[in-house]
Amino acid sequence: MLSQNFNEVRQAGGLELLARQMVEGFITGLHKSPYHGFSVEFAEHRLYNEGQSTRHIDWKVFARTDRLYTKQYEEETNLRCLIALDCSPSMYYPRPEMQKIKFSVYAAAALCYLLSRQRDAVGLALFSDQLDMLTEVKSTPAHIDKLFNLLNKQLHAAPAPRPTHMADVLHILAEKIHKRSLVILFTDMFDDGNEEDIFKSLQHLKHNKHEVLLFHIADHETELAFNFEERPYEFIDLESGEKLKLNPVEIKEKFTSELHELHTRLKIKCDQLKIDFISADSRKNYFEVLQAYLIKRAKMR
Repeated sequence: MLSQNFNEVRQAGGLELLARQMVEGFITGLHKSPYHGFSVEFAEHRLYNEGQSTRHIDWKVFARTDRLYTKQYEEETNLRCLIALDCSPSMYYPRPEMQKIKFSVYAAAALCYLLSRQRDAVGLALFSDQLDMLTEVKSTPAHIDKLFNLLNKQLHAAPAPRPTHMADVLHILAEKIHKRSLVILFTDMFDDGNEEDIFKSLQHLKHNKHEVLLFHIADHETELAFNFEERPYEFIDLESGEKLKLNPVEIKEKFTSELHELHTRLKIKCDQLKIDFISADSRKNYFEVLQAYLIKRAKMR
């Protein structure tokens, strides 16, 4: 699916067109799903709750849908969102498909398009061992075009071996971006730093009143389940270049156990901080990304 989408990007002439197709298809699907309350107008209308003033009920919408919605004005619905994308070498696994970075770029592009439809402001942060790029958070068409161009370039980047220092980056972002923003983070959580430092940086974001949506991007088949053929392999650390020859069956049990424990600790910490943690399989589709965003957006009203 991902390689097919990549060909579509090149043939159709842009990441924006693919993002539009993904979002329009997703929104169409919402009307056939239990989530149909999130309509294409959800950024401008809110379901009426008993006890609210009837002053702002949109009676035209009621006539069409037989549901009571109140009108929401732009200052009530505008959102400031920063999409932070881990661009460290491990995100380019597996070669040559680069599934993790492709999944993240396509999902980020779809969110940019969806946010622009809602007249919300969006910015982009690219990082690895440091903060490589931080754009303004804006909603103008020219700015959205800039974000699509940056994301498209990232697909063709050739990352040099370097570690990931996510904690340092998140501390910077917590201070630099407008308070009470929504931060959407795409990362595989392979970090060269201390686990506690990452937890502290996430806490810093929450302390500064930011809402956080963390997508843990992984190839579930090979990275989490560690399913390989029973034969010798040469494994290469994409961030350090270190090589190791072994038979995967020799370490599978220990590897998967330790990784499961790490992710359990991360999930528990995110729950404690009220951070939405979504485990995303880079081989799957992007609907869970859009759906998770819509749910978070609804909670923030």
